[in-house]
Amino acid sequence: MDDNEVAGQIIGGNSSKILVRGKFGKRLELGDLLIADENNGNKILLQVKNLEYRSQIPQERRELISGLQLEHEDESTTFIEPELRNYIIAEAKPLLYIHNNSKNAKAPKSLPPFFKKVRRVKEEDLKFLSKPKHPLYLGEVRSGSQKLNLPVYIDYKHAIPHHILIPATTGRGKSNLVKVMLWNLVDENVGILVLDPHDEYYGRGNTKGLKDHPRHEEVLYYSPNPPRGGLELKINKKYLKPKHFQGTVSFTDAQWQAMHKFYKEFKDEWIIKIEEMERIGEEIHGVKKPTIAATNRKLNHVLSHEDVFVENGRNVIEDIVNNLEKGKIVIIDTSQMSEEAGILVGSAIIENIFRRYQRYKAEGELNKKPVIGIVVEEAPRILGKDVLKDGQNIYATIAREGRKFNIGLIAITQLVTPIPKSILANMNTKIILGNEMPSERSEIIGSSPQDLSDDDRAIASLDKGEAIVSSIFTKFAVPIYIPLFEDYIEKDEKSDDQEYDIDPL
Repeated sequence: MDDNEVAGQIIGGNSSKILVRGKFGKRLELGDLLIADENNGNKILLQVKNLEYRSQIPQERRELISGLQLEHEDESTTFIEPELRNYIIAEAKPLLYIHNNSKNAKAPKSLPPFFKKVRRVKEEDLKFLSKPKHPLYLGEVRSGSQKLNLPVYIDYKHAIPHHILIPATTGRGKSNLVKVMLWNLVDENVGILVLDPHDEYYGRGNTKGLKDHPRHEEVLYYSPNPPRGGLELKINKKYLKPKHFQGTVSFTDAQWQAMHKFYKEFKDEWIIKIEEMERIGEEIHGVKKPTIAATNRKLNHVLSHEDVFVENGRNVIEDIVNNLEKGKIVIIDTSQMSEEAGILVGSAIIENIFRRYQRYKAEGELNKKPVIGIVVEEAPRILGKDVLKDGQNIYATIAREGRKFNIGLIAITQLVTPIPKSILANMNTKIILGNEMPSERSEIIGSSPQDLSDDDRAIASLDKGEAIVSSIFTKFAVPIYIPLFEDYIEKDEKSDDQEYDIDPL
């Protein structure tokens, strides 16, 4: 190893914590990836989890010298050979034992040689992070705050049905990450339903978004007020069922029974009949007038957006589901709707695709169909403990059973503590961005696929665009840097231009 490459030297520790003395003048950071090379060509990958000062000079002596420097401004009073007497100790966790061919990596079961010098990781050390057959790009490998020129992918065909959770506080780049992910999925055979309550993924007007993708015909955009190139979101009330309203507003048991009785009796006319009975003041099948009136009032609260919910017209839900099955990305703009109405729209679409994929599995046709991913913002709105206390909605059904039918959630949230532990445990890929709240970090760490017990401080210190990918589909919790969407697509477009340029003769 070239002496200029040396970042430190191993001086002790155990199988879970290696102590590395930092080399004078070499800055070590939380999250730095280090390599301990062995003589046989194998290597051990380490990651810095903690840093602390050490000195050979007693504390009292250090206090005296600092006092002289501070109070008498005597800079001549210095430590003798400071590079030897004062130093930094890094606590580093062994992550992987990498075999000589750099393709085979596994959990380490031995310690690196004592007094072994360590260096910073290089791209060639991580060749095992290869591009899978069904790639979902997440970002570039990050060592501390240094970005490496090494892309990180997970296989979407496996990762999406096992669900992806993206937790972070406001302003840490959750939406930017999802836009980068979606941009890359346009080129893949995967159906993605995006329920967009902030209208930020398609890109209206001059705002960059998925509409700017070279294959923008693979992106469909539904909105109550669509721009040019978009589609009008109109949902016929006849295609709504009582179960679609689960998780929208809180209905009593009597009101649920009333809804199901009306649906059983009148089928697709059940909503209209409830409105009629309430208007004329009649009862039906033992459902009392006050119950009919209260049920109608709550239904109207959800369906009050007249530009979306209509009493006639074609089945747009069927069109959306058909396009998802064709492997397209479908964005539903719910920004102009109430939260309850947005949840209802998503429920109706998801229930339809779920039942369809259930049928395909029963018929032995499921493996011929593309994987379906469902992007949901503010996940506690539909997966929170308070929401699910009234019964399981289709979103929770997907979280618990979707994997068997190649359907998964891409759930985005500021808070994970309101989500039941049983659902968090099913989210087998977590892309963790910065979070200052200790209770949230604790819940994220406790439900992560890999051991992140030493990463509390690292998660709190993540800057915007920095993340940790903890997944059953990665060999270790990979620190990544996520490019800014606008910069990324500009670079991607230039790359495409170069790829298709014809060299003039």
